[in-house]
Amino acid sequence: MTVHLFLNPTAGRSRAGKREPRIRELLGSHGFPVEVHLSQGVGDLEAQVRQQVSAGARRLVVAGGDGSVHEATNGIMRADGDATLGVIPTGTGNDFAKACGIPLNWEHATSLLADRIAAGAPARGIDVGRINDRFFANGAGIGFDAKVTRIARSFRMPIGDLVYLLAIFRSMVDGIATPHMRISAGKTIWDGPITLANVANGPWIGGMFHIAPDAQNNDGVFHLLIAAPVSRTRILSLLPKLISGTHMQEKEIVHEPVTKLVVECVEPVPSHLDGEVQPLQTRFEIELLAGALQLS
Repeated sequence: MTVHLFLNPTAGRSRAGKREPRIRELLGSHGFPVEVHLSQGVGDLEAQVRQQVSAGARRLVVAGGDGSVHEATNGIMRADGDATLGVIPTGTGNDFAKACGIPLNWEHATSLLADRIAAGAPARGIDVGRINDRFFANGAGIGFDAKVTRIARSFRMPIGDLVYLLAIFRSMVDGIATPHMRISAGKTIWDGPITLANVANGPWIGGMFHIAPDAQNNDGVFHLLIAAPVSRTRILSLLPKLISGTHMQEKEIVHEPVTKLVVECVEPVPSHLDGEVQPLQTRFEIELLAGALQLS
């Protein structure tokens, strides 16, 4: 069976493109054919995945970061076909890979994946989130963390996960917005101003922030985290706790396990899905699709 390798050459500050020959070599080490598909820009990887799955492709591998996984997930979910996805982490944060227990050493991850494909190892069911008309694999954020993500994406410095920490400091310069949101999950759990609302499928965001320590992406539940309005000083004191995952009992934090929720905002607010910035919106309908993604 042909393995379709989808690669974003710009992922990981363009490291992924340089690794393509070695990835292709390792994937093909067991003798099965490897067909390479290179992304030409934002949205192209998703379109190519959707096209190939609709045409009958069943064995997919994506080499990239969380943005590439996001596009691959949306391509698979929108296609009329049955496909499994393998992930080779070559991005900046690689939060999805960490949540799935995939080694962050890309060569080791590729070798293990090739062995699993050759052995016909069964796929694992991974939960997927749907928010309005898009899907997400690792998590969705509304409010401050979406602003941080947008700023982080604008930096071009090769500093790895630290880019998100730098983006937080930059985000605080012009103040911290606290839009009014009504968040409903069967019952109203919040109606007022907040700093952010995060819907976690996996435990990590931004590479270094342990946002939902107990989250597992195959347990059929999201972890909703709401942060009440906080000052700049308070954010600085919370940062070490967010990194270590010891923030859950802080007075500003509300945590709720959910499978479906609606977020309504008084004015359009920023959001992100798997680190991909979305258009400003005022309403978010979010639901969990248990085991919807088959991971090689």
